[in-house]
Amino acid sequence: MNTTLLLVDGAGCQSCVNAIEGALRAAEGIEEASFDLASKTATVTSSRTASDLIAIIDEAGYDATLKA
Repeated sequence: MNTTLLLVDGAGCQSCVNAIEGALRAAEGIEEASFDLASKTATVTSSRTASDLIAIIDEAGYDATLKA
């Protein structure tokens, strides 16, 4: 399992937090997922690649990039 940090744009409320966390947690291979609205950072522990995680967030309607 790897921990990946992603920057997420387009989220501005608690419903957005729930949507992002829900989309990630519903995906196969995700052990833990959280999203901090203040820092716009998703922290994901999973066996998935960063590209997979970005695609999951994108499909939920938000823009995600790998945090440097």
